Amino acid sequence: MHTHFASPERTSQQELLVEIDMASHNAVISEMLQSVSGLLAILDENRQIISLNDAFLKVLGIKDAHEVFGLRPGEAVHCIHASAESAGCGTSKYCSSCGAAVAIVSALEHGCSEERTCSISTKLHGHSTDLFFSVKASPLRLNNKLFILLFLQDKTADQQRTALERTFFHDVSNMLQILVGASELLIATNTSPLAKTIHQASLMLQDEIAIQRCLSQHNATRYQPVLRRVSTRDIIRDMQLFFANHPLTKSRKINYSLCPAENVDFTTDYSLLWRILHNMLLNALEATKDGDEVKTWFEKTGAILTFKVWNMSVIDEKVTNRIFERNFTTKNNSGRGLGTYSMKYFGEQILGGTVAFSSVPELGTTFWFAIDIT
Repeated sequence: MHTHFASPERTSQQELLVEIDMASHNAVISEMLQSVSGLLAILDENRQIISLNDAFLKVLGIKDAHEVFGLRPGEAVHCIHASAESAGCGTSKYCSSCGAAVAIVSALEHGCSEERTCSISTKLHGHSTDLFFSVKASPLRLNNKLFILLFLQDKTADQQRTALERTFFHDVSNMLQILVGASELLIATNTSPLAKTIHQASLMLQDEIAIQRCLSQHNATRYQPVLRRVSTRDIIRDMQLFFANHPLTKSRKINYSLCPAENVDFTTDYSLLWRILHNMLLNALEATKDGDEVKTWFEKTGAILTFKVWNMSVIDEKVTNRIFERNFTTKNNSGRGLGTYSMKYFGEQILGGTVAFSSVPELGTTFWFAIDIT
Protein backbone atom coordinates (compact mmCIF):
# COMPACT_ATOMS: atom_id res chain seq x y z
CA MET A 1 0.00 0.00 0.00
CA HIS A 2 1.16 3.53 -0.82
CA THR A 3 2.02 6.15 1.81
CA HIS A 4 3.21 9.76 1.82
CA PHE A 5 4.26 9.73 5.47
CA ALA A 6 3.68 7.02 8.11
CA SER A 7 3.74 3.26 7.71
CA PRO A 8 0.62 1.86 6.01
CA GLU A 9 0.90 -1.53 7.77
CA ARG A 10 -2.02 -2.67 9.93
CA THR A 11 -2.24 -5.15 12.76
CA SER A 12 -3.99 -8.42 11.96
CA GLN A 13 -7.45 -8.90 13.42
CA GLN A 14 -6.30 -11.79 15.59
CA GLU A 15 -3.33 -9.88 17.01
CA LEU A 16 -5.48 -6.79 17.51
CA LEU A 17 -7.90 -8.77 19.69
CA VAL A 18 -4.97 -9.97 21.81
CA GLU A 19 -3.75 -6.36 22.26
CA ILE A 20 -7.23 -5.13 23.18
CA ASP A 21 -7.62 -7.90 25.75
CA MET A 22 -4.19 -7.19 27.21
CA ALA A 23 -4.97 -3.45 27.53
CA SER A 24 -8.35 -4.10 29.16
CA HIS A 25 -6.73 -6.26 31.86
CA ASN A 26 -3.65 -4.14 32.50
CA ALA A 27 -3.80 -2.35 35.86
CA VAL A 28 -1.47 0.49 34.75
CA ILE A 29 -3.53 1.29 31.66
CA SER A 30 -6.83 1.02 33.56
CA GLU A 31 -5.60 3.44 36.22
CA MET A 32 -4.45 5.98 33.62
CA LEU A 33 -7.71 5.80 31.69
CA GLN A 34 -9.62 6.59 34.87
CA SER A 35 -7.36 9.29 36.30
CA VAL A 36 -6.08 11.30 33.33
CA SER A 37 -7.91 14.52 32.58
CA GLY A 38 -8.53 15.24 28.93
CA LEU A 39 -8.59 12.67 26.16
CA LEU A 40 -6.44 9.52 26.23
CA ALA A 41 -6.12 6.74 23.68
CA ILE A 42 -3.78 3.73 23.71
CA LEU A 43 -2.30 2.90 20.29
CA ASP A 44 -0.32 -0.11 19.13
CA GLU A 45 2.79 -0.01 16.94
CA ASN A 46 0.65 0.47 13.83
CA ARG A 47 -1.06 3.51 15.41
CA GLN A 48 -4.35 1.65 15.89
CA ILE A 49 -6.57 2.29 18.93
CA ILE A 50 -6.75 -0.57 21.44
CA SER A 51 -8.20 1.40 24.35
CA LEU A 52 -9.46 4.90 25.19
CA ASN A 53 -11.03 6.77 28.09
CA ASP A 54 -14.61 7.94 28.60
CA ALA A 55 -13.72 11.57 27.75
CA PHE A 56 -12.58 10.45 24.30
CA LEU A 57 -15.74 8.40 23.80
CA LYS A 58 -17.84 11.43 24.74
CA VAL A 59 -16.12 13.60 22.12
CA LEU A 60 -16.73 10.88 19.52
CA GLY A 61 -20.36 10.64 20.58
CA ILE A 62 -20.31 6.88 21.08
CA LYS A 63 -20.86 4.61 24.07
CA ASP A 64 -19.19 1.39 22.95
CA ALA A 65 -15.40 1.63 22.61
CA HIS A 66 -15.38 -1.44 20.36
CA GLU A 67 -16.71 0.80 17.58
CA VAL A 68 -13.31 2.49 17.28
CA PHE A 69 -10.96 -0.34 18.26
CA GLY A 70 -8.57 -0.94 15.37
CA LEU A 71 -9.08 2.52 13.92
CA ARG A 72 -6.36 5.15 13.85
CA PRO A 73 -6.96 8.50 15.62
CA GLY A 74 -7.84 10.43 12.46
CA GLU A 75 -10.27 7.73 11.39
CA ALA A 76 -11.93 7.74 14.81
CA VAL A 77 -12.55 11.51 14.76
CA HIS A 78 -13.49 11.45 11.05
CA CYS A 79 -10.62 13.64 9.87
CA ILE A 80 -11.39 14.70 6.28
CA HIS A 81 -7.93 13.48 5.17
CA ALA A 82 -8.12 10.04 6.83
CA SER A 83 -9.58 8.45 3.70
CA ALA A 84 -7.45 10.34 1.17
CA GLU A 85 -5.30 7.21 0.78
CA SER A 86 -6.43 3.60 0.92
CA ALA A 87 -4.02 2.94 3.80
CA GLY A 88 -5.90 5.44 5.97
CA CYS A 89 -4.86 7.89 8.68
CA GLY A 90 -1.22 8.95 8.61
CA THR A 91 -0.53 8.05 4.99
CA SER A 92 -1.84 11.00 2.95
CA LYS A 93 0.17 13.99 1.73
CA TYR A 94 -1.56 16.09 4.39
CA CYS A 95 -0.41 13.92 7.30
CA SER A 96 3.22 15.06 7.35
CA SER A 97 1.99 18.43 8.67
CA CYS A 98 -0.45 16.91 11.19
CA GLY A 99 0.79 17.46 14.75
CA ALA A 100 -0.79 14.26 16.04
CA ALA A 101 0.67 12.11 13.25
CA VAL A 102 4.13 13.66 13.66
CA ALA A 103 4.09 13.20 17.45
CA ILE A 104 3.00 9.55 17.19
CA VAL A 105 5.55 8.64 14.51
CA SER A 106 8.34 10.43 16.39
CA ALA A 107 7.50 8.65 19.67
CA LEU A 108 7.51 5.29 17.87
CA GLU A 109 10.81 5.93 16.09
CA HIS A 110 12.78 7.60 18.87
CA GLY A 111 11.24 6.00 21.96
CA CYS A 112 10.64 9.30 23.75
CA SER A 113 7.67 11.62 24.31
CA GLU A 114 6.79 14.17 21.68
CA GLU A 115 4.46 17.16 22.06
CA ARG A 116 2.77 19.03 19.23
CA THR A 117 -0.35 21.00 18.39
CA CYS A 118 -2.85 19.56 15.97
CA SER A 119 -5.50 21.22 13.84
CA ILE A 120 -8.05 18.76 12.45
CA SER A 121 -10.93 19.35 10.06
CA THR A 122 -13.57 16.72 10.77
CA LYS A 123 -17.00 15.70 9.67
CA LEU A 124 -18.33 14.56 13.03
CA HIS A 125 -22.00 13.84 13.76
CA GLY A 126 -22.87 15.03 10.25
CA HIS A 127 -21.32 18.48 10.79
CA SER A 128 -18.04 19.90 9.50
CA THR A 129 -15.96 21.06 12.45
CA ASP A 130 -12.45 22.42 12.95
CA LEU A 131 -10.82 21.05 16.10
CA PHE A 132 -7.58 22.12 17.74
CA PHE A 133 -5.68 19.94 20.20
CA SER A 134 -2.47 19.99 22.15
CA VAL A 135 -1.04 16.50 21.68
CA LYS A 136 1.48 14.41 23.59
CA ALA A 137 2.56 10.96 22.41
CA SER A 138 4.48 8.87 24.94
CA PRO A 139 5.91 5.37 24.33
CA LEU A 140 4.95 2.56 26.73
CA ARG A 141 6.46 -0.92 26.58
CA LEU A 142 4.37 -3.79 27.94
CA ASN A 143 5.03 -7.51 27.48
CA ASN A 144 7.89 -6.67 25.11
CA LYS A 145 5.56 -4.72 22.84
CA LEU A 146 5.61 -0.99 22.15
CA PHE A 147 2.46 1.05 22.62
CA ILE A 148 1.71 4.77 22.46
CA LEU A 149 -0.13 6.79 25.08
CA LEU A 150 -1.83 9.54 23.11
CA PHE A 151 -2.89 12.47 25.32
CA LEU A 152 -5.04 15.20 23.81
CA GLN A 153 -6.28 18.45 25.35
CA ASP A 154 -9.08 20.13 23.45
CA LYS A 155 -8.01 23.73 22.83
CA THR A 156 -10.64 24.44 20.17
CA ALA A 157 -12.54 27.07 22.17
CA ASP A 158 -9.31 28.86 23.15
CA GLN A 159 -8.11 28.86 19.55
CA GLN A 160 -11.43 30.20 18.27
CA ARG A 161 -11.42 32.93 20.92
CA THR A 162 -7.86 33.91 19.98
CA ALA A 163 -8.76 34.10 16.29
CA LEU A 164 -11.87 36.18 16.99
CA GLU A 165 -9.94 38.54 19.28
CA ARG A 166 -7.22 38.97 16.68
CA THR A 167 -9.82 39.86 14.06
CA PHE A 168 -11.65 42.15 16.48
CA PHE A 169 -8.57 44.12 17.48
CA HIS A 170 -7.45 44.41 13.86
CA ASP A 171 -10.82 45.79 12.74
CA VAL A 172 -11.21 48.10 15.74
CA SER A 173 -7.69 49.48 15.25
CA ASN A 174 -8.51 50.34 11.65
CA MET A 175 -11.70 52.12 12.68
CA LEU A 176 -9.87 53.98 15.44
CA GLN A 177 -7.33 55.35 13.00
CA ILE A 178 -10.20 56.92 11.07
CA LEU A 179 -11.77 58.25 14.29
CA VAL A 180 -8.52 59.77 15.58
CA GLY A 181 -7.83 61.35 12.19
CA ALA A 182 -11.32 62.85 12.06
CA SER A 183 -11.02 64.21 15.62
CA GLU A 184 -7.72 65.89 14.74
CA LEU A 185 -9.38 67.60 11.79
CA LEU A 186 -12.23 68.63 14.09
CA ILE A 187 -10.08 70.38 16.71
CA ALA A 188 -8.08 72.10 13.96
CA THR A 189 -11.22 74.05 13.03
CA ASN A 190 -13.24 73.86 16.26
CA THR A 191 -11.77 74.81 19.63
CA SER A 192 -14.90 74.09 21.69
CA PRO A 193 -14.66 71.96 24.87
CA LEU A 194 -16.80 69.28 23.18
CA ALA A 195 -14.36 69.00 20.27
CA LYS A 196 -11.46 68.66 22.70
CA THR A 197 -13.34 65.97 24.63
CA ILE A 198 -13.98 63.99 21.45
CA HIS A 199 -10.33 64.21 20.43
CA GLN A 200 -9.09 63.26 23.91
CA ALA A 201 -11.53 60.34 24.13
CA SER A 202 -10.45 58.99 20.73
CA LEU A 203 -6.77 59.05 21.78
CA MET A 204 -7.56 57.38 25.09
CA LEU A 205 -9.61 54.72 23.35
CA GLN A 206 -6.71 54.04 21.00
CA ASP A 207 -4.36 53.55 23.96
CA GLU A 208 -6.94 51.45 25.80
CA ILE A 209 -7.29 49.08 22.84
CA ALA A 210 -3.52 48.56 22.81
CA ILE A 211 -3.55 47.74 26.53
CA GLN A 212 -6.56 45.43 26.22
CA ARG A 213 -4.83 43.58 23.42
CA CYS A 214 -1.95 42.83 25.79
CA LEU A 215 -4.32 41.69 28.54
CA SER A 216 -6.47 39.50 26.32
CA GLN A 217 -3.43 37.79 24.81
CA HIS A 218 -1.80 37.29 28.24
CA ASN A 219 1.12 39.30 26.87
CA ALA A 220 1.06 42.16 29.35
CA THR A 221 4.78 41.68 29.98
CA ARG A 222 5.42 42.56 26.33
CA TYR A 223 3.86 45.99 26.73
CA GLN A 224 6.54 48.64 26.30
CA PRO A 225 5.79 51.78 28.35
CA VAL A 226 5.75 55.01 26.36
CA LEU A 227 7.33 57.46 28.79
CA ARG A 228 6.77 61.20 28.58
CA ARG A 229 6.60 64.24 30.83
CA VAL A 230 3.18 64.81 32.38
CA SER A 231 1.84 67.06 35.12
CA THR A 232 -0.73 66.67 37.86
CA ARG A 233 -2.49 69.78 36.54
CA ASP A 234 -2.99 68.13 33.13
CA ILE A 235 -4.12 64.87 34.73
CA ILE A 236 -6.79 66.57 36.86
CA ARG A 237 -7.90 68.65 33.88
CA ASP A 238 -8.23 65.54 31.69
CA MET A 239 -10.20 63.75 34.41
CA GLN A 240 -12.57 66.68 34.75
CA LEU A 241 -13.01 66.90 31.00
CA PHE A 242 -13.56 63.17 30.53
CA PHE A 243 -16.03 62.65 33.36
CA ALA A 244 -17.94 65.94 32.82
CA ASN A 245 -20.44 64.22 30.50
CA HIS A 246 -20.11 60.66 31.82
CA PRO A 247 -23.47 58.94 32.52
CA LEU A 248 -22.42 58.11 36.10
CA THR A 249 -21.75 61.76 36.97
CA LYS A 250 -25.27 62.84 36.10
CA SER A 251 -26.46 61.68 39.53
CA ARG A 252 -23.13 61.63 41.37
CA LYS A 253 -20.46 64.25 41.87
CA ILE A 254 -16.67 64.06 41.64
CA ASN A 255 -15.04 66.40 44.14
CA TYR A 256 -11.57 67.65 43.14
CA SER A 257 -11.32 70.28 45.90
CA LEU A 258 -8.75 68.31 47.95
CA CYS A 259 -6.16 68.58 45.16
CA PRO A 260 -3.29 70.84 46.27
CA ALA A 261 -2.50 73.96 44.29
CA GLU A 262 1.03 72.67 43.67
CA ASN A 263 1.66 71.36 40.15
CA VAL A 264 3.95 68.33 39.95
CA ASP A 265 5.79 67.38 36.74
CA PHE A 266 7.06 63.82 36.36
CA THR A 267 7.79 61.12 33.77
CA THR A 268 5.52 58.10 33.25
CA ASP A 269 3.43 56.21 30.71
CA TYR A 270 0.38 58.45 30.63
CA SER A 271 -1.87 55.82 29.05
CA LEU A 272 -1.25 53.36 31.88
CA LEU A 273 -1.52 56.04 34.55
CA TRP A 274 -4.81 57.23 33.07
CA ARG A 275 -6.11 53.64 32.92
CA ILE A 276 -5.37 53.15 36.63
CA LEU A 277 -6.98 56.43 37.68
CA HIS A 278 -9.92 55.93 35.32
CA ASN A 279 -10.65 52.50 36.81
CA MET A 280 -10.35 53.83 40.36
CA LEU A 281 -12.83 56.62 39.63
CA LEU A 282 -15.17 54.38 37.66
CA ASN A 283 -15.29 51.76 40.43
CA ALA A 284 -15.90 54.45 43.03
CA LEU A 285 -18.73 56.01 40.99
CA GLU A 286 -20.37 52.62 40.47
CA ALA A 287 -20.24 51.94 44.22
CA THR A 288 -21.67 55.36 45.12
CA LYS A 289 -25.36 56.04 45.67
CA ASP A 290 -27.21 58.66 43.65
CA GLY A 291 -26.70 62.11 45.15
CA ASP A 292 -23.45 61.20 46.92
CA GLU A 293 -19.96 62.20 45.89
CA VAL A 294 -16.59 60.68 45.07
CA LYS A 295 -13.40 62.50 46.03
CA THR A 296 -10.11 62.33 44.16
CA TRP A 297 -6.85 64.08 44.88
CA PHE A 298 -3.08 63.64 44.92
CA GLU A 299 -0.43 63.98 47.62
CA LYS A 300 3.31 64.45 47.31
CA THR A 301 5.54 63.25 50.12
CA GLY A 302 9.21 63.57 49.27
CA ALA A 303 9.72 61.69 45.99
CA ILE A 304 6.46 59.73 46.31
CA LEU A 305 3.43 60.96 44.38
CA THR A 306 0.15 59.34 45.43
CA PHE A 307 -3.18 59.54 43.64
CA LYS A 308 -6.24 58.74 45.75
CA VAL A 309 -9.92 58.08 45.12
CA TRP A 310 -12.47 57.88 47.95
CA ASN A 311 -16.12 56.94 48.23
CA MET A 312 -18.36 56.32 51.22
CA SER A 313 -19.28 52.70 50.47
CA VAL A 314 -17.50 49.80 52.17
CA ILE A 315 -16.21 46.66 50.46
CA ASP A 316 -17.45 43.37 51.91
CA GLU A 317 -14.73 41.65 53.94
CA LYS A 318 -15.24 38.46 51.91
CA VAL A 319 -14.23 40.39 48.78
CA THR A 320 -11.22 42.34 50.03
CA ASN A 321 -8.74 39.45 49.90
CA ARG A 322 -9.57 38.65 46.28
CA ILE A 323 -10.22 42.05 44.77
CA PHE A 324 -7.02 42.15 42.72
CA GLU A 325 -7.32 38.62 41.33
CA ARG A 326 -7.47 38.43 37.54
CA ASN A 327 -10.77 36.58 37.13
CA PHE A 328 -12.57 37.79 40.24
CA THR A 329 -15.47 40.22 39.82
CA THR A 330 -18.28 41.50 42.01
CA LYS A 331 -20.43 42.39 39.01
CA ASN A 332 -23.26 40.03 38.09
CA ASN A 333 -23.01 38.56 34.59
CA SER A 334 -20.48 41.11 33.43
CA GLY A 335 -16.77 41.73 33.40
CA ARG A 336 -13.91 39.33 33.87
CA GLY A 337 -12.28 40.90 36.90
CA LEU A 338 -9.76 42.77 34.73
CA GLY A 339 -10.40 46.27 36.13
CA THR A 340 -8.75 46.00 39.54
CA TYR A 341 -6.38 43.29 38.28
CA SER A 342 -5.04 45.58 35.55
CA MET A 343 -4.72 48.46 38.01
CA LYS A 344 -2.52 46.30 40.22
CA TYR A 345 -0.57 44.70 37.40
CA PHE A 346 0.21 47.76 35.33
CA GLY A 347 0.68 50.02 38.34
CA GLU A 348 3.16 47.73 40.06
CA GLN A 349 4.72 45.43 37.44
CA ILE A 350 5.02 47.95 34.60
CA LEU A 351 5.16 51.39 36.26
CA GLY A 352 6.91 50.22 39.43
CA GLY A 353 4.47 51.83 41.86
CA THR A 354 2.09 50.53 44.51
CA VAL A 355 -1.66 50.00 44.16
CA ALA A 356 -3.62 49.38 47.36
CA PHE A 357 -6.80 50.26 49.19
CA SER A 358 -8.41 50.54 52.61
CA SER A 359 -12.08 49.98 53.37
CA VAL A 360 -13.37 50.77 56.84
CA PRO A 361 -16.97 51.07 58.06
CA GLU A 362 -18.01 54.70 58.64
CA LEU A 363 -14.82 55.92 56.93
CA GLY A 364 -15.47 54.54 53.44
CA THR A 365 -13.12 53.11 50.84
CA THR A 366 -9.96 54.69 49.46
CA PHE A 367 -7.94 53.30 46.56
CA TRP A 368 -4.53 54.78 45.87
CA PHE A 369 -1.65 54.54 43.46
CA ALA A 370 1.76 55.66 44.71
CA ILE A 371 4.78 56.10 42.44
CA ASP A 372 8.36 57.25 42.92
CA ILE A 373 8.90 60.24 40.60
CA THR A 374 12.66 60.67 41.08
